[in-house]
Amino acid sequence: MIKFIAKSAFVAAFLFNTPSYSTVVKTIGTNSSKAFSYTEIKTGADNYEKYLPLLKDKKVGIVTNQTGILSNKTHVVDFLLEKKIAVQTIFAPEHGFRGTADAGEHIVDGKDQKTGLPIISLYGDNKKPKPAQLSGIDVMIFDLQDVGARFYTYISSLHYVMEACAENNVPLIVFDRPNPNGSIVDGPLLEKEFTSFVGMHPIPLLHGMTIGEYAQMVNGEKWLKDGTQCKLTVIPCLDYKRTMPYSLLVKPSPNLPNDQSINLYASLCLFEGTNVSMGRGTEKQFQIYGSPYLTKTNFSFTPKPNFGAKDPLYNGKECFGEDLTAYPKLKQLELKWLIKAYQNTSDKTKFFNAFFTKLAGTKKLQQQIESGVSETQIRQSWQKDLEAFKKMRTKYLIYK
Repeated sequence: MIKFIAKSAFVAAFLFNTPSYSTVVKTIGTNSSKAFSYTEIKTGADNYEKYLPLLKDKKVGIVTNQTGILSNKTHVVDFLLEKKIAVQTIFAPEHGFRGTADAGEHIVDGKDQKTGLPIISLYGDNKKPKPAQLSGIDVMIFDLQDVGARFYTYISSLHYVMEACAENNVPLIVFDRPNPNGSIVDGPLLEKEFTSFVGMHPIPLLHGMTIGEYAQMVNGEKWLKDGTQCKLTVIPCLDYKRTMPYSLLVKPSPNLPNDQSINLYASLCLFEGTNVSMGRGTEKQFQIYGSPYLTKTNFSFTPKPNFGAKDPLYNGKECFGEDLTAYPKLKQLELKWLIKAYQNTSDKTKFFNAFFTKLAGTKKLQQQIESGVSETQIRQSWQKDLEAFKKMRTKYLIYK
């Protein structure tokens, strides 16, 4: 069962790094920003006229983190409490409720110091809410900012939350948010045998959907366990088109510090399955890449422990590679840096590791690169699957 909440007349105008959102682009390679084009976008969280009536007199659970904010920078949990909504429990994804944990770091349950509410981790051993953890909850909210990549684990958490809600007859309300890579659909589709927490569904690396649209697809295609479906309501963004450039107000995770890193993320994250660093332990995460085993160039960096990377790859070692902080905005998944690094690495037998296949969702990509297949030919090998996915995807799109 899918319920879609339609537009209301209320519209909020937003500006980057003010108590609001807006369509802007950052000065590439820095954390500053400048207006790109002005538009009025209202996220699902700010579309509260549509969801507050659904929460009245209900006991509420919520999956959220630091990205769950309204246009005035009020956190959605604080807003709900101000509106006398009976929030019972916070469920936190990878990186934790405040979004400060390293990628892959074990997150423990706890209590929010500000509100006193219990926090249950959905990362680590407990990826799916247990029946006891949903006991007494009348409705669940999901409010996380996605970045449109298959291996970004917030959509994996969405899957398990939907499944738990379906099994325990708890309605789920998804507060939708724009996808900053919303117009890009590209990359190989995940093959079923490579399903993992960094890839749970047969979709390309860049899916080109908002998290609300994605929830509708998971439900509609019956991808949950035993083909079950949850009682799903999507609170949409208003005055949003997926082709609009969209800049996030806060980091979606510790190692995505700005627009450039979010745009390059899907292309550079494939390096996580190799012996190449993509800048963890620097201030240019997912905007540079390099390793001690690549050909020496004029550009190098030395990773050191920092926020989001307590023990980065090649800690204290000089890495040679490429600086992409000034690279023009991508409109597709790029493989050229991965192929170039493989060709220039000193020992090709040590380039790929077992994680690469999970990230790629297929063995074919590694095999193609090792066999010297051109990027053009690799891209052509995806096209039939991409066209089928795009056709299926149209059933679930909310925005043009």
